[in-house]
Amino acid sequence: MSHYPDYSLLELASVCEGDSVGATLANSVAYAQHAETLGFKRFWLAEHHNMEGISSSATSVLIGHIAGKTRTIRVGSGGVMLPNHPPLVIAEQFGTLESLYPGRIDLGLGRAPGTDPITARALRRDGLGAEQFPEDVARLQSLLGPLQPGQAVKAIPGAGTNVPIWLLGSSLYSAQLAAMRGLPYAFAGHFAPRLYREALKIYRDNFQPSEQLQRPYTILAVPAVPADTMEEAKHLATTSYQRILALFRGQPLWMKAPVESMDGLWNAGERAGVKDFLALQLLGDAAAIRNQLDELLASVTVDEVMFTVDIHDPEKRRHALSILEKTRH
Repeated sequence: MSHYPDYSLLELASVCEGDSVGATLANSVAYAQHAETLGFKRFWLAEHHNMEGISSSATSVLIGHIAGKTRTIRVGSGGVMLPNHPPLVIAEQFGTLESLYPGRIDLGLGRAPGTDPITARALRRDGLGAEQFPEDVARLQSLLGPLQPGQAVKAIPGAGTNVPIWLLGSSLYSAQLAAMRGLPYAFAGHFAPRLYREALKIYRDNFQPSEQLQRPYTILAVPAVPADTMEEAKHLATTSYQRILALFRGQPLWMKAPVESMDGLWNAGERAGVKDFLALQLLGDAAAIRNQLDELLASVTVDEVMFTVDIHDPEKRRHALSILEKTRH
């Protein structure tokens, strides 16, 4: 690689078992502020619905809150799940955010609903959902672009703000669409590790320059558990193991305290499933994580690595960012 990638963060505003949403969001703010002081490039929030333990469902509201409590870090969505929303509403929300925090807002878009079918219907978006994703993306681009003569529907605020649009994906579909449209692309390796090499290659090989972007630009999202020692990292990682186990079992996704051992909490099949889900997880002290990152980046070209850090103790989670920052030097 010609340069070491920039570092960014993906946040789900995960609620620790027994905590309030208010306390969780205060921790998210402190986490973003610490990332900013360390020079992280962006802080993205993911849209999920009907999931106990994840409090980032009103994504644009949280983006505004975090942007207002920080000064330089880019804040955005990773992503807004477009099938849930009329493009006009998203254009107005992000046009407003861009007007409040000029040059700091990113609009990452996903094609999945980020929830279950019943909740997707409760979000009240009639129509084809994921099937009309390409048209919805194009509509958003035009709503955020310059006003055209005789344009009947305008995003006010929004028109002319040209908020950067990103496509997010966990399959090859979004990689192809992002390449075709000349948009930056982020791959969700933090929960779908299997196709990251193919997706990023397809995107780079097929990229068509656009007004927004002259050359391909990629982010790879990966889970990380940085700690002062490998032993501590392995202990802290049991928080994310318990969480993904709960996801597999359809249970609430509270962040649970780390445990001494996962024995008895999962069976062999579940253990294999969790490890597979976290195949790209970086784990250990700064030296170990740097080695794991170098190995990962040897096989793929990315401009940024976006970390998800599931650590139960907010102070240790902030400290984990300081450890990550050391791996850049």
